Amino acid sequence: MKSKEIEISTKDIIQIKHDLALIKNYLFDETELTDWAKKELEEARKIPVSECVSHEEVGKLLFNK
Repeated sequence: MKSKEIEISTKDIIQIKHDLALIKNYLFDETELTDWAKKELEEARKIPVSECVSHEEVGKLLFNK
């Protein structure tokens, strides 16, 4: 698989951390997801794994510059 270069800003990382904290809060508190979140999750699940970037690849792109 050919790697794609991604540019990500500190602002983007902060937003991702915020989003992950919200997701963790929902998961651990067993709170019902909003309709928007359910729709986003449904759409995300339609993306083939072959089109996704692995955690390892993201780490390489972010930290090995």
